[in-house]
Amino acid sequence: MKSFALLFLVVTCGMGGLAQKLKPKKRSNGEEINFRTKTKDVCTMSMSGDEELRLRIECKSQGMSYWCEFTGKPSACRAFRNNPKVYWNQIAAELRKLPHACESTQVLKTTMCQKAPTEALMKQIAAGMEPEDLAIQDKSVQKTSTSMRGAGKSSAKKIGKPPVLPLIKPTRHGQESENETEAMKLAREHCWESLHGFCSYIIGIFRG
Repeated sequence: MKSFALLFLVVTCGMGGLAQKLKPKKRSNGEEINFRTKTKDVCTMSMSGDEELRLRIECKSQGMSYWCEFTGKPSACRAFRNNPKVYWNQIAAELRKLPHACESTQVLKTTMCQKAPTEALMKQIAAGMEPEDLAIQDKSVQKTSTSMRGAGKSSAKKIGKPPVLPLIKPTRHGQESENETEAMKLAREHCWESLHGFCSYIIGIFRG
């Protein structure tokens, strides 16, 4: 009886150890890996999902930012199930060799899963690029536009209406000229042509 109990205990422990050995290790889901490309782009790759995993890569390069996403079932690869951390590190190592992390990377491959089925490959499904700090640039443009509008209003205030010049009263010499002109007109109307000068003189005296 004691021998049977001892044999049962050994078998139970052996099966438990075998089950623990066959159980896949926990995936590195939610982890982030930072790396730099060949041209010093600063990148971050993050993983999410369960059976079908999603990999997102985000990079910053000389005032621009770009990103790309991959999906696949690397769990179909036995080596991945045993050590997912090594799998992702191998992908990051391959990306470090490239000048651009999202170009020429339609499919991500690792040495540890070379013989894995096609579904285990991480395939690119989306990518994009945009200027970095776009919101700051928009605010700068708005600020410049506001400054220009303020300068325009200030200039308009400075220009304003043209100054009103004071009326200049006619001088005595001007009045005399007007009187002579009127006198000449009257002389032409009422005197003979030969007497225009004399009549104009007399009329000027009386009007003066």
